[in-house]
Amino acid sequence: MAYSKASDFEERDVVVARFAKALSHPARVAILRLLAKQTACYCGDLVQELPIAQATVSQHLKELKDAGLIEGEITPPKVRYCINRVNYDMAKLYFDNLFI
Repeated sequence: MAYSKASDFEERDVVVARFAKALSHPARVAILRLLAKQTACYCGDLVQELPIAQATVSQHLKELKDAGLIEGEITPPKVRYCINRVNYDMAKLYFDNLFI
């Protein structure tokens, strides 16, 4: 069995793979599109826009946050999400360069 470590690859490639994994579900792509259109949004607002349950939206938000594509600010009892502009712009640049 072949085994590879992320540390054996260029940092840029590891980052692109992390972003790609986070975008591997259509719900996450939809969430990212919705958040990109506004400055910030609450989880409940996203639930109203998407055809999935609140718990599922929360799981997808966690994946996007773990990948660094979005940020969450806790203002009890809600969490407000927004695009992490630095990483979002980096992802756009890396994906553009990937498909040259």
